[in-house]
Amino acid sequence: MDDGSIDGTEQAIHERYPHVNIIKGDGNLYWNGGMRVAFNAAMEKGFDYYLWLNDDTLLYPSAIESLIKTSHQLSQHEGKAVVVVGATHDEIGGRITYGGVVRPSKWKPTNFKLVSTKDDPVKCETMNGNCVLIPNEIAQNVGNLEPKFVHAMGDLDYGLRVGYAGFSVWVMPGFAGTCSNNPATGTFNDAHLNVIKRFRKILQPKALPIIAWRVFTQRHAGVLWPLFWLWPYVKVALK
Repeated sequence: MDDGSIDGTEQAIHERYPHVNIIKGDGNLYWNGGMRVAFNAAMEKGFDYYLWLNDDTLLYPSAIESLIKTSHQLSQHEGKAVVVVGATHDEIGGRITYGGVVRPSKWKPTNFKLVSTKDDPVKCETMNGNCVLIPNEIAQNVGNLEPKFVHAMGDLDYGLRVGYAGFSVWVMPGFAGTCSNNPATGTFNDAHLNVIKRFRKILQPKALPIIAWRVFTQRHAGVLWPLFWLWPYVKVALK
């Protein structure tokens, strides 16, 4: 998915990997929109597996083999297909950055915490979409990413929907590769910005736009979803 890049990426891929099918966007798809278009194109052709992979996620040579091996082992153990997540870590500090997540408290259904990787697969509730292996069986049951999401929340929503459909999400042993966290500077979490700027930031596509956040909380936060929907905007104002 090439969402309007102007740095020569498309031409470089054509020259080095001519077999790759590049789908063009207009630059306004963001993560969820771009991944959804590419996922849809792949599902129309039909494959055994679909791999979500961010452009800033650098895989280790053994990553895909480990993902598929873990998928086979868990599918046999669980008796059905599973989603397998490849966790990533910071290249410099080694700290885990993205991967599988859980909700530590039922009273905070919109708060997610990364699970640590171990020598064996670890079960989780949902995931960050940086590196995710989805078997065709699950893709056909759950479908594509939610179109109401623009940038964020689509991956978390998808993993939760996988659980609702009776499947499970697991983190493979070890790390799939490296990927640094997105910096908070310039976002609504940047304490150096004034309240007005932060409130404008939180409404942008890469943060918590009102409609998308309402869909997420209404779907996953239970009967008290209006309170969880409102809280991030109130918190910005209070700070």
